[in-house]
Amino acid sequence: MNEIKKAPIDRVVSPIQRFIQQEKSGGLVLGISVIIALFLANSPWHHEYHHFFEQKLGFQFNGNTYLEYSFHHWINDGLMAIFFFVVGLELKREIVAGELSNPRKALLPIAAAIGGMLVPALIYFGLNPTGEVQSGWGIPMATDIAFALGVLYLLGNRIPLALKVFLTALAIVDDLGAVLVIAFFYTSDISMMNLAIGLLFLLAMYIGNKMGVRSILFYAILGIGGVWTAFLLSGVHATIASVLAAFTIPADVKIKEDVFIERIKKHLGRFASADPNNKVPTLTNEQLHILENVNADTNHAIPPLQKLEHAMHPFVTFIIIPIFALANAGVSVLDIDVDELFSTNVATGVALGLLLGKVIGVVGFTWLCAKLKIAPFPDGMNMKNLLGLGLLASIGFTMSLFVTELAFTHEEYKVQAKVGIFIASLIGGVLGYMVLSKQSKKN
Repeated sequence: MNEIKKAPIDRVVSPIQRFIQQEKSGGLVLGISVIIALFLANSPWHHEYHHFFEQKLGFQFNGNTYLEYSFHHWINDGLMAIFFFVVGLELKREIVAGELSNPRKALLPIAAAIGGMLVPALIYFGLNPTGEVQSGWGIPMATDIAFALGVLYLLGNRIPLALKVFLTALAIVDDLGAVLVIAFFYTSDISMMNLAIGLLFLLAMYIGNKMGVRSILFYAILGIGGVWTAFLLSGVHATIASVLAAFTIPADVKIKEDVFIERIKKHLGRFASADPNNKVPTLTNEQLHILENVNADTNHAIPPLQKLEHAMHPFVTFIIIPIFALANAGVSVLDIDVDELFSTNVATGVALGLLLGKVIGVVGFTWLCAKLKIAPFPDGMNMKNLLGLGLLASIGFTMSLFVTELAFTHEEYKVQAKVGIFIASLIGGVLGYMVLSKQSKKN
């Protein structure tokens, strides 16, 4: 059988594509971005680094400026809205046909996620019960799915598939919890008029779904131009608009699998019997028409939700999240006064909330759920590798940094929280890897 003809550019593109397709690549790129941000923040160019993200960008019309925000604001409310849109797509897919679609199978990761959110928040709140520092209780609630899965996939096939599925489902429920926390507790003064406009656009997207509209352009125009913009102006965090918009994207197919197979067989038969192109580089009109039918049927066999998720995931993983890390992870350790760092319990609350709270919450709630026979352990899971997963869940990087920016206005508290996040994420990732690696060797 003849192989597909490869062009010279394939020698450059193919290794990049293979890297992007590896599960651990996202965590690796994110880690490199964090290192670069820390380097720039502690280099002779630290003033230029911080000043760059404070520059403002807006739109002018008839002499008036609209939506004028700093680069930092555009990254956190604009680019991260795309990140949350993909989170919303993943959530809907899991609820419709994934690990969260089977109530009994979903109970265990849901219980683990709830425990992994409640216990960290309680630990932080216990150490910071009053004042502005109190508002940071949502910071240690989050798990960074890219980092956590990146560490897990470093262990390769030595880890049972059930553990990878469990951690993925846990992180997705955790993301939903983080979205709800942002919606209800980290939203500024609300403009009801703009919120109502955003909800009307959202309703239009929902009606379009029910009427069978499958055009990505339709949802993009209403989602970005309508829902996201209105929510941004309303005071409700724009990332919430992204998740709600994602839930309106159609998740069904127009052609069932068996019908699709029969139609493709028919198209292939017609293509095989069509007049050949006499070995010229182009196709005949008949061949082109057949392939267009193949393409149309293939599009009808793929849900728009999965098409969008598949297309956007690399962009989010390798562009948006690294840019977010570059803008938010730059903590200048040279200027940190140790006494000032621990002048409040913010850093301690975040670090202990993530490192102890996540482990106690994830392991404790999962064990309790299994002990009460609400849901059994998946095949291959035991208390020791569950402990390893709990430690990986303490990697709260991206989401924790995001909530930090919403929770505090004082830069001092932001720095303290970020140091706590770094310490807990580093220790949790290393210990989690060691525990799971040790367990995999025994198995």
